[in-house]
Amino acid sequence: MPKLTAAIAKVGSTTLLSRVLGFVRDLLIARLFGADAATDAFFVAFKVPNLLRRLFAEGAFAAALVPVLQRYREARSAADLKDFVDRAAGSLALLLFVVTALGVLAAPLLVLAFAPGFAAEPETHVLSAAMLRLTLPYLFFIGLTAFAGGVLNTHERFGVPAFTPVLLNLVLIACALWLAPRLDQPVMALAWGVLLAGLVQLAFQLPFLARLGLLPRPRLGLRHPGVQRIGRLMGPALFGVSVAQVALLIDTLLASLLVTGSISWLYYSDRLVEFPLGILGAALGTVILPQLSRSAGVRAESGAGGAFSRTLDWALRWVLLLGVPASIGLMLLAGPVLATLFLSGSFGAEDVTMARQSLVAYSAGLTGFMAVKALVPGYYGRQDVRTPMRIALLAMVVNLLLSLALMIPFGHGGLAAATSLAALLNGGLLLAGLNRAGVYRPLPGWRLLLLRALAANLAMALLLWWLAGPTADWLETATAERVLRLAGVIGAAALVYGGALLALGLRPHHFREPPQHAEGDGAE
Repeated sequence: MPKLTAAIAKVGSTTLLSRVLGFVRDLLIARLFGADAATDAFFVAFKVPNLLRRLFAEGAFAAALVPVLQRYREARSAADLKDFVDRAAGSLALLLFVVTALGVLAAPLLVLAFAPGFAAEPETHVLSAAMLRLTLPYLFFIGLTAFAGGVLNTHERFGVPAFTPVLLNLVLIACALWLAPRLDQPVMALAWGVLLAGLVQLAFQLPFLARLGLLPRPRLGLRHPGVQRIGRLMGPALFGVSVAQVALLIDTLLASLLVTGSISWLYYSDRLVEFPLGILGAALGTVILPQLSRSAGVRAESGAGGAFSRTLDWALRWVLLLGVPASIGLMLLAGPVLATLFLSGSFGAEDVTMARQSLVAYSAGLTGFMAVKALVPGYYGRQDVRTPMRIALLAMVVNLLLSLALMIPFGHGGLAAATSLAALLNGGLLLAGLNRAGVYRPLPGWRLLLLRALAANLAMALLLWWLAGPTADWLETATAERVLRLAGVIGAAALVYGGALLALGLRPHHFREPPQHAEGDGAE
């Protein structure tokens, strides 16, 4: 199997395991805790460090770290690389400690900032602040975990960072089942689980860094040229790489002003959309960033840019091939999926109906979310952080305006729709920017590929519409019957979609992997 494809398969399969366990975790939370004020409080307390993690650690820091680290790895000595890793780790640890400490001190204010609607519910506000003090230190541990993952990914050890989120789900599942019944406020067990999971995830990656000889001995290095370069790249990257997360934060903030349960309905919808997004979108972004960084470096030196463009083209073909059917499938199966996974005494038929609204709206933007994951590395591989920042700021403004306009008539579903529209705008502008810069040129065959994909998706959609039926039918059947029926519907849809593509002439060579080095651009 070609190298990039094998890496995508490894990251995607490991992410699939994490997502399955995430569904088990969310199913337990829904069945044990339901969708009420207490779960709203936890989701806010978890969303704050999770957002900061994606902004400061996995998002901006990883996007700034990998290109710089790649240059050190290729152009400097092993001693210089180790010194850079030590000083980058020490500088990140200091930043994370300061942010975490300030957040713990200001927990009640942060809750009001992220969920202003809690001001009218004192008990929910106090509970959320108490849980936030436990979940915020997760940022410190998972930030360093993301740093370790960036080092491993640069050395093409993709499997270990991809497996690490599995540990978060395992710890939360254990706390929900074992610790929750032993606490006066059971939902607090989830906050303790988040804190413990951060520590476990960091400890898991350290031995693999040691095998590379890059286990950091953290030292402060704010004046180190490489660290300063990361700092210059990281500032604008805070917006460019994580616009989807900021949009979801806006949803949470505004949802706190709506009826109780709105935050939970949005959370469960987002989790389902994250399933295909994490498997393909995150895997593509993770795997192609080191390749794009290498190609960009060679292009700057030799003037050859073909490998860079072909890598982006390859990634976008996979977004079309898997992202569009995933979007259509989730939209048409929103009710059945929610009923099958979450329907219980605590998460009732009304919750399924309400969550379905936001899942349909989020699913409409899934292709946009995936495209952003694939396209942003095209900028960061060239160390261009300002262009995606400007595009992200525009998308955020559009998202906020649409959210304010749609939340009154459509409630939490309007918030999800606004986020999807902003993601599609973001992806479109990123693609247009790469095209204008001359670093991406679509390879021949896209028009025929689009026609084939359109026909195959239409056939799949008609089948799903016929087999799924109304959501009410799924609410009245037993759990085992729902599971078997849903599996059969998804399996039939996959067979029809894949069969239609083959019948229309699509073959594996249409997704041929790009060359691994830009120097090979002339050989076809």
